[in-house]
Amino acid sequence: MPAVFVHGVPETGALWNGVRAHLREGTESVALGLPGFGTARPAGFEATKDAYAAWLAGRLRGFDGPVDVVGHDWGSGIVLRAVTALDVRVRSWAVDVGAVFHADYTWHEMGRVWQTPGRGEEWMTDLVAGRMSGPFSLGGLLRSAGAPDDDAAAMEAGQDATMCGCILDLYRSAQPNAYADWGPELSRPAPAPGLVLQPTADGFDASAASSEVAALLGARTAELEGLGHWWMLQDPAAAAAELRSFWATLNS
Repeated sequence: MPAVFVHGVPETGALWNGVRAHLREGTESVALGLPGFGTARPAGFEATKDAYAAWLAGRLRGFDGPVDVVGHDWGSGIVLRAVTALDVRVRSWAVDVGAVFHADYTWHEMGRVWQTPGRGEEWMTDLVAGRMSGPFSLGGLLRSAGAPDDDAAAMEAGQDATMCGCILDLYRSAQPNAYADWGPELSRPAPAPGLVLQPTADGFDASAASSEVAALLGARTAELEGLGHWWMLQDPAAAAAELRSFWATLNS
C-alpha cells in the first residue's frame, strides 16, 4: 500500500525526504511535486485550488489500487478536496492545519498580501530579485514560524518566478477562504478514514477549529507535542511514527 505525500507553500516534494526515509523499511512512498513548485507549470495550467485538486485526483487515479495520502499546508486542502469531492480511491488520508479549512478561517498576513493585486506581485518581485533580508526575508519568516535553519534556506533558495506566480494564483483562488467554495464537502464525513494532525506549536493552526473540521469529516485527531508548522522537518521520526500508528489501525 503506497503512501503518497503532497507538499504545500512555498515548498517542493523534498519536504518529505526525512519522513520517507524513516518509512522506507516496509512502506513504499512517493512525494509528488505540485505543478510549478520546483517543476514546470504546464501550458494553460491555472494554478487555482481547484486546478491543483483536479491534478492530484488524476495522479491518485494513476496508482494501482487505493493509497494512503498525506498533505501539508496547501497540500492538505488539495488532499481534502480530492478525497471528499473528486471520486478517488484512497485507503486513508492525513492532513494538518485543519483550522485553515474551517468556515470562519481568516488568512494570515502574508496570505492577504499575496491575495492583493499589485502588492503580491511587488512582494514576489522583491523576493526573486533578492531584495529582502534579515527577519523580513522569506527565510527569516520561515525560521520565525519554526522551520529549521537549513530547510528555511533551501526553501528560500528554491523560489523562482514560476513558483511565485503559482502561489499568487493559488491564494487568490481562495477568497475569503477555501471553505467558501468547498464547504459542502468539508461539512460531512469523508468517504475514507482520515487523520487531522495537530502540531501544538503551529501558529498557522488552531486546535479548536481544527477539531471541529475533523469532527465534520469523521476523522480522528492526533497532537504532535511541541512541534510547529514544519513538524515533518523538525522531527521526521516522530512524524513517521504517528503516521504508522494511524495506518496500523486501518488493518485492525
